[in-house]
Amino acid sequence: MNDSRPQSVAPRTEEAEARAQIYHLLGALLAASPDQAMLDTVAALVTEEGVDTPFVEVLRELSAAAANVKPDALRGEYFKLFIGLGRGELLPYASWYVQGALMERILAALRQDLKRMGFERQADVREPEDHVAALCETMGMIITEPGLSLEEFVFFETYIGSWMGKFFQDLEAAEGAEFYAVVGRLGRQFIDIEQQYFSLPV
Repeated sequence: MNDSRPQSVAPRTEEAEARAQIYHLLGALLAASPDQAMLDTVAALVTEEGVDTPFVEVLRELSAAAANVKPDALRGEYFKLFIGLGRGELLPYASWYVQGALMERILAALRQDLKRMGFERQADVREPEDHVAALCETMGMIITEPGLSLEEFVFFETYIGSWMGKFFQDLEAAEGAEFYAVVGRLGRQFIDIEQQYFSLPV
């Protein structure tokens, strides 16, 4: 993957760590229906007092939602949205959103780039690498790995910014989404912020 930018988008800072944490949070919530430990972690999210941006407000909304839902209730919501009887309400794959079909050439390109960067598919993972959760987890790792700093911009543009905002918009509006509507709202706002971040001059 060749980045047209001559240098890293940003040094590894507290801001980078915070961005990575949001990617990991989204990845964890989208990889599987959260258990009680995960919900407790989300419910305990702390935001800076006196900061009332739309993104901080939706983080607080997600924290409150996690404190008021049980894992049993979320299992059915997750199944309806992402698994279903045959298929879920949403198909959370880059190939579907970018090319209109599953297992398309964007997945093949992604696998090549992941291999080149040193990422290996875990044997117990069933979903393909272009699943939204896997991409969020990968982006979080890229952000915090100094050796991959030059990959950050192109990976986002190619495999995240090209479709994930639309996915989160669809999740926010999905008929079967309650808790996950808040996850969709958080993801949509975060991807918007990331788009603005990557549009800044280096």
